[in-house]
Order: sequence, then structure tokens, then C-alpha cells
Amino acid sequence: MNHGSERRPRTNDQIRVPEVLLVTEKGVEKLSIEEALARARAAEFDLIEVSPKAVPPVVKIGDIGQYLYQIKKKERKQRAHSKQTEVKTLRFGFRTDRHDLDRLVARAKEFLAERHLVKFLVRLRGRELTNSSYARQKLEGLIADLKDCAEVEQEVKQHGTQFVAVVRAKH
Repeated sequence: MNHGSERRPRTNDQIRVPEVLLVTEKGVEKLSIEEALARARAAEFDLIEVSPKAVPPVVKIGDIGQYLYQIKKKERKQRAHSKQTEVKTLRFGFRTDRHDLDRLVARAKEFLAERHLVKFLVRLRGRELTNSSYARQKLEGLIADLKDCAEVEQEVKQHGTQFVAVVRAKH
């Protein structure tokens, strides 16, 4: 049942500390580990370490299976809400005309609406390298077209034969 990176909380005899803080409906109380274990056994439940880094560690009495299920459920819910943001790369060339650039801007807006980062890449080849300021202006123009819905994450930079810029959605 143990899946690699998954860390199970320590239970019952695995908890090897002299004192613990037991959390109950009535509140929190400091007990010896023996007393806490005795109470858990009397209730026919497990003693579960909820917060191992606390001094003394925080424990509660309950069913370990139920506890793990609740944790998994919470993690699933969090994962569902935090859709992974990706960096979407849109490439265009030195000679790409206005119409195609407009389509790129529209595509970038779709990505930004989905909360992705958008990376623009202008590649220069051969003689185009002599007019790199034109390529930079073209890229800055695209970013200016997006200023209503995006902010610059990474300024326009030259990497060898290409210019790169990254934008993210405004909040």
C-alpha cells in the first residue's frame, strides 16, 4: 500500500517520545506517551502523530485508515484546484507578416486566459542577424499588443541567434 514518496504518519508504538500533546474535542492536553497509548487502546483506535516536528509532537486518537483517506481526499482536492501552469512557446520568424503576428497574439491571449506563461521566440537566420534591432522591435510590439491582459515576466533578451521574452497573465 505504501507508494514510494508517500510518507505515512507514525502510529502507536512507532511514536518514540516521552511526552505528546493529545488533541481531543475538549482541547489539547500534555500526556506521557504511555498514557496517550493507553487511552487510544481503551477507545480501540490508533494513536496518530499529526505533527511530528512540534515539541512535544502532536497526536490524536482515531482510525489510521480513515485519517489517511481524509488526507488523500484533501490532497486530491488541492491538486484539482491548482492546475499546473506551463510555459507555452510561440515562435515566429524575422519576416513573419502582420496577419500571422495577429494570430500569434490571439493564441497568446488564449494561453494567458488559462493562466499559462507565454514565451515568445524570434529566430534570426543568416543576414537577418545584421538587423537584430528590427527583430527586437517586432517582439516588443507583440508584447505591447498584450499589455491589456499580460505583464512582462522576463524582458526581451538575446540568446545567440534569437530573441526571447516571457509574459504572464495579469491578476
